[in-house]
Amino acid sequence: MSASLETLREKVRKLADQLPADATWDDVIEEARFRRAVETGIAAADRGAFAADEEVLAAFKKWGVNP
Repeated sequence: MSASLETLREKVRKLADQLPADATWDDVIEEARFRRAVETGIAAADRGAFAADEEVLAAFKKWGVNP
């Protein structure tokens, strides 16, 4: 494993250190899910898995958003 890659254990320790003292288990779960989603998105971007402009515009139209 590359020295620059963090293990899950290291990530969990960092997460715990960054949470406020009054954090709840729900806060931990929400933050962990957010971080996983970000990592998944970065990995997809690194693979070149982007949505085409037309797909994005169609999604916005479906949601009633005018870009």
